[in-house]
Amino acid sequence: TPDLPLLIPRRAKEIKTKLGTLLQKPDSAIDLIIPYPEKPEKPAKAQKPSQEEALQWRDSLEKLLQNPYGLASFRSFLRSEFSEENIEFWVACEDYKKTKSPMKMAEKAKRIYEEFIQTEAPKEVNIDHFTKAVTMKNLVEPSLSSFDMAQKRIFALMEKDSLPRFVRSEFYQELIK
Repeated sequence: TPDLPLLIPRRAKEIKTKLGTLLQKPDSAIDLIIPYPEKPEKPAKAQKPSQEEALQWRDSLEKLLQNPYGLASFRSFLRSEFSEENIEFWVACEDYKKTKSPMKMAEKAKRIYEEFIQTEAPKEVNIDHFTKAVTMKNLVEPSLSSFDMAQKRIFALMEKDSLPRFVRSEFYQELIK
């Protein structure tokens, strides 16, 4: 076709322009490469809880995670302890359970598996072999409940291990004054 020689340089120029744009904006390039974690919530933007509400968090990880300020605070605390993979996994599972499209569900399931479940994953969560095996079996045909067992195990781990440390932290102590 006679138009082909004209298309190749134009396409090359488009690619060069897009690459140049990406190179000028390293932040957006990083966002394209690393879809998780989402931008961390900033506690300052969420409404600070009442003392009464914050006191309830001592006994209920569920209430803590349902509150945007509580979730952001807990995530910051875990980050300071270098153990934020658990909350990031939990949040990713919550997001996954809201997915409607089977295609999107398969994509998210693969991403969660690769990031948190598979052996040597960049943010591998600490789950037992049985839970890992059940989760992998569930991912053969992804459904909204594919990660339920693993998510429950990680929730229990955070409840037993991380929550008591969070409650003793200076940040939490400031909230309940």
